[in-house]
Amino acid sequence: MTSTSKGTFQPDSDVHITYEDQQKINRFARLNAKLEDYKDEIKLKENDLKSIEDACDEIALFDEEEQIPYLVGEVFIYQNVEKTQKCLDDTKTKIHEEITDLKQKSCEVKETMSDLKSHLYGKFGSHINLEADEE
Repeated sequence: MTSTSKGTFQPDSDVHITYEDQQKINRFARLNAKLEDYKDEIKLKENDLKSIEDACDEIALFDEEEQIPYLVGEVFIYQNVEKTQKCLDDTKTKIHEEITDLKQKSCEVKETMSDLKSHLYGKFGSHINLEADEE
């Protein structure tokens, strides 16, 4: 009792996937997941940076003698305004560097994905879909 309905998968007889092709498809999928992780991490770092900039703006309004609690690890230490601003500036610089590094890694992943995509589309044409679903 064989039926051919629209929902049933019909393998195409002229498309053959070699082991190397499957490895490239798998690598593309892993790189795509890594790229999404980088994007999420960049977004988190940018939010952290915005929070630190907001804190810097608030601290600028404090008196010079005021003691500000500053989180170091799991402990709050009390510092004066000048020392707290320096710590926040150092943290901002570090986060800027981390964002730049993540963006560089993201570009490298995109380049590799582009090479894999051109090879796989060249071989399989419309029989393969490597485009990410936009939400």
